Amino acid sequence: MGEGGASKILKISPVGGGCVNNASQYQTDVGSFFVKTNRSIGPAMFEAEAVGLDAMHKTNTIRVPKPLKVGPLPGRGSYIIMEFIQFGASRGQTELGRKLAEMHKVGVSEKGFGFPVDNTIGSTPQQNPWTDDWISFYGEHRLGFQLKLAQQQYRDNDVYMKGQKLLQYMHLLFKDVEITPCLLHGDLWSGNVAADKEGNPVILDPACYYGHNEAEFGMSWCAGFGSSFYNAYFEVMPKQPGFEQRTDLYKLYHYLNHYNMFGSGYRSSCTDILDRYMRLLKL
Repeated sequence: MGEGGASKILKISPVGGGCVNNASQYQTDVGSFFVKTNRSIGPAMFEAEAVGLDAMHKTNTIRVPKPLKVGPLPGRGSYIIMEFIQFGASRGQTELGRKLAEMHKVGVSEKGFGFPVDNTIGSTPQQNPWTDDWISFYGEHRLGFQLKLAQQQYRDNDVYMKGQKLLQYMHLLFKDVEITPCLLHGDLWSGNVAADKEGNPVILDPACYYGHNEAEFGMSWCAGFGSSFYNAYFEVMPKQPGFEQRTDLYKLYHYLNHYNMFGSGYRSSCTDILDRYMRLLKL
């Protein structure tokens, strides 16, 4: 194995929870490591994950597993080795909200919106070209990309056409809003949040990019964030005008992604949001 000076693997234990990759704890003669493998892809996906984990780790704010090595598997596939974190009971969501906000405040890009590498959101490609303007970035490389996928997969003209109208007018939702390119986890739901054995929050399996901090809450519909989380977050990163009107805009990206990955069960969530914006913006 060779990582961290390890010369012998003592035990391999499967770790559940993922739907895209296989995950295991490797116990070695120098301690434990967390290893993810995927037999159907090359190293690029894990290399992008490592870049995201490293970026979050370097903010020295919220705890993330430190990436150690990415490489190809014999024959076909790839792996990523990272720090193994022993999980424990959470002390609640206050610290999670505060630490996440600190990461957003510290992790700022001078290059604009985007990321050094493209990555994935679930199994869907996520394009991250550097862009000066957030509305352009989110419109083209988040909502626009997912709308095109839905059109290609399902010939869903209703979702596509309403989505195009929203893209044309969504700038109206950003009046008097200052947007700084913040480092985002990008896929923050309950399955990607844990606590270490001291109870400190840990975030996992990122789809990182630099974006509007509010976009971090796009998966809140399956994250279980409560008032203590938001109160602590907004103490560090104050809420901006029109926040409530934009929450569905950021959920829409993830609902569209679930529609594209998992099928028609998520279509109504997409159309409900699109119809609300058609009414709100009088389109």
